[in-house]
Amino acid sequence: MRLKSKHKRYALSCLWICLLFFTSAPSFANQEQDAPGLELARQVVKEAKNTTTADHSRFKALNQDFTSGPEITKACLSCHTEAADQLKKTLHWTWLDPNSPKDNQRGKAGYSINNFCISANAMNDHHCNECHIGWNEKGKETEIDCLKCHGQKKINWEEVFQDYKILTESKDPEENVLAKDAQAEIHEAAQSIGRPTRKNCGSCHFSGGGGDGVKHGDLDPSLINPNRKLNVHMGYDGQDFECSRCHTTVAHHVAGRIYGTPASETRHSLLEHDLEPKIMCESCHSDKPHELSSKMNDHTDKVACQACHVPVIAKVLPVQRWWDWSRAGKKKDGKPYDVNGPFGKPVYQSTKGDTKWEKNVIPNYLWFNGSIKGFTAKDMIDPSKVVKLAWPEGNRNEKNARIFPFNIHSGKQPYDTVNKTMTTPLLSGEHGYWTTFDWQDSIQRGAKYLNLPFSGKIDFVETAYVFPSTHMVAPREEALKCNQCHTRPDSRLADLAGFYMPGRDKVKLIDIAGWAIVLSSFVGIVLHALGRIFANGRKKEE
Repeated sequence: MRLKSKHKRYALSCLWICLLFFTSAPSFANQEQDAPGLELARQVVKEAKNTTTADHSRFKALNQDFTSGPEITKACLSCHTEAADQLKKTLHWTWLDPNSPKDNQRGKAGYSINNFCISANAMNDHHCNECHIGWNEKGKETEIDCLKCHGQKKINWEEVFQDYKILTESKDPEENVLAKDAQAEIHEAAQSIGRPTRKNCGSCHFSGGGGDGVKHGDLDPSLINPNRKLNVHMGYDGQDFECSRCHTTVAHHVAGRIYGTPASETRHSLLEHDLEPKIMCESCHSDKPHELSSKMNDHTDKVACQACHVPVIAKVLPVQRWWDWSRAGKKKDGKPYDVNGPFGKPVYQSTKGDTKWEKNVIPNYLWFNGSIKGFTAKDMIDPSKVVKLAWPEGNRNEKNARIFPFNIHSGKQPYDTVNKTMTTPLLSGEHGYWTTFDWQDSIQRGAKYLNLPFSGKIDFVETAYVFPSTHMVAPREEALKCNQCHTRPDSRLADLAGFYMPGRDKVKLIDIAGWAIVLSSFVGIVLHALGRIFANGRKKEE
């Protein structure tokens, strides 16, 4: 009897050891050293020490009196002789996709359509031109504005030049003194020069499309001075990267997506090719970023890093998710009006219609090979379906396609019911819709700028537009866990069909076979352990 009790204790101990092993394995993994991807990133992204060998306040060219912005640019180009020619070949100046057909060219200066401000009307909409890097909102018909990207002091140039002109022409001596103060302010701003900061880039990219957070969800003014929980790369308590740390620039060409052209043709690490732009996660972290034994390394050929490491967007400020132009134009007592809703954002504006805003948004997941395909004002649409004005290309069978997170912006906007094309209404200015509230006239004017036909008959169609979510990179401890995708029924990838995903998909035969393997393996371990125990007991008795 004593032997049997002893054997029972051995068996219970064996079972306890098995349970301890299976339940504690994850904690052992967490004690491993940093993944190779982090170490690689430290090697290829050294601490940047942005030094300068020039004090712009001492340059004679920048100490003259300026009466206009182009005069400042002329002074800049007296030293930076090649800058204008370089910049005018870039997307930031042309607003055109160089790889699209000339007769249907994509881009803000071409025939591209979006579902927020609809069209830039071939750069004739002055409101849109506020984000172009030329002076005075005149598009490409003016000189480049170097200070848009390199100016470190915020200033209302239009106002200060106007004040200077009025005060200089005045016959009042006191106002002449004020004119000198205005010129001193111009000098200070013109001489405060540096590499582009998040404020410079964000002045357009954080607030484009009609205001803060209208478009992206992962790009808004909260990134001007974020902590690492908001963006692990940009955080002041983290890497404190500026935008150009990843969007590397050569001859003013900034690395990144160009309309339908992929952001990067390769996925090389900088350790493999040190002249690659640092635009892909693999550039710094390689394609095997996790612990060498980690199953997650097997995901990188089909799952983008951002899918797990950008789990939520619009963390601080809300992002617009819906914009219905069909509701625009209503007035109260004959006057336009606004209605604010949650987050202090407008949910109705006479000029723009209905909008909806959200915070802490879980992205949508789609296959993406790096290219975005969209409709232009020349393309025919099917108004019986949602018109996908910008949509990712790629599928699971493509080598370079990955599951990628997106913010999908939806809305309604006018289309030509006869020609079956999207319309391009002029919005701002004296004759724009925001002034006249006349769809017919504003669409006719917009069509004229683009040499497009307009039948005069319109209706509204539902549209969708995607923005890749890639900037609000969370710390690794906040990245998605396996069971947030490999689960049923609330998988983040529930809408991606066409392949079997363990945990998410239920195939009865596979489930039975899987559990049979697990249970038989466990039973085999226990029986083997019990056999050893009993065998050892007999040897001791003998």
